[in-house]
Amino acid sequence: MNVFEESIQLHKTLRGKITVRNKMDVRTTDDLAKVYSPGVAAPCEAIAADKSKVYDYTLKGNCVAIVTDGSAVLGLGNIGPEAALPVMEGKAMLFKKFADIDAFPICLATQDTEEIIKTVRYLAPTFGGVNLEDIAAPHCFEIERRLQDIGIPVFHDDQDGTAIVVLAGLINAAKLVGKSLFDLKVVVNGAGAAGTAITRLLRCQGYGDESASCMSVKDVIACDSKGIISRHRTDLNEEKAHLLDYTNVSNIGGSLQDALQGADVFIGVSKGNLLTAADVQTMASNAIIFALANPIPEIMPDEAKKGGAAIVGTGRSDLPNQINNVLGFPGIFRGALDARASRISPAMKLAAAYAIADHLREPSFDHIIPATLDPAVAHRVAEAVRQAALAE
Repeated sequence: MNVFEESIQLHKTLRGKITVRNKMDVRTTDDLAKVYSPGVAAPCEAIAADKSKVYDYTLKGNCVAIVTDGSAVLGLGNIGPEAALPVMEGKAMLFKKFADIDAFPICLATQDTEEIIKTVRYLAPTFGGVNLEDIAAPHCFEIERRLQDIGIPVFHDDQDGTAIVVLAGLINAAKLVGKSLFDLKVVVNGAGAAGTAITRLLRCQGYGDESASCMSVKDVIACDSKGIISRHRTDLNEEKAHLLDYTNVSNIGGSLQDALQGADVFIGVSKGNLLTAADVQTMASNAIIFALANPIPEIMPDEAKKGGAAIVGTGRSDLPNQINNVLGFPGIFRGALDARASRISPAMKLAAAYAIADHLREPSFDHIIPATLDPAVAHRVAEAVRQAALAE
């Protein structure tokens, strides 16, 4: 059987990958009286008098909601909330494994922006944080932005989680090829949630470009399925048009291949088999390729290296340099929860990226980023994020 057949068999056998377990057994009437009526009235009254006590007496301080509308699931597209549930269960497993966080899938039967925002606000009292997942652009931008005031961290992992791990990989890759982040010309192909967040982070938009922690690359050329996003285009939506405030400083137009000429870095968050070795040959020497489309990258590593690429990363676990969000989100939420942060700030995101990069003492061309299953990464990220939160 291949991995897809094995996965179907696993899911059918388990009938769900997560469960809820009691932290203590209820064996006696005395146990019952303490966990339920009448004893439970005491913590209820304490929380009613001081809402912050909910973190001391309930699961809230270690609990994250994984919220999706099923509109942009993996590379499968708009498959709906029921079909998204296996992914959300898997996400919950990773929260527990790497950060010991209890996470619960919340798959919503609506794709209306206002309804999603309203629902998350209603759910907020139960949870210590909200991980938005697999919500399509451009709705995801507004949803995340408008939920920053609910008193708990709200983080869209497809946006900022991806950007954080990409930056971590790029920090080490640039060092290995002897280039400064500040001097890099980067092409980002895919202007959805991940591509927009990567572009924003690499150009320090909203991250405080006056800070030494956020070093803006020289330029980013963003591309979508129709080519370079430039001021010549008349078909751009509001989010894509806003990219031009801080990208494509020379306002060049044309195709993805035009954008690649002389570029130091290609970051793909689009679809497979878009590039060839001949395309890579037009890039600057010692080019860095992050081809993150799954399951088929924009270009396979052997093809990219045939074209002269020095470093190649993908989203696949069976290839070197896997750029995977699991290196980020468990530790990010662990640190935010430990600090009781009300949001995940730009400084916390940058702290996470540098913690991931610095975890490798001796990066190499086939090992620019920690192994996805390295359990120590989440702890290092959590401490860096916690410290950044407390400093603010």
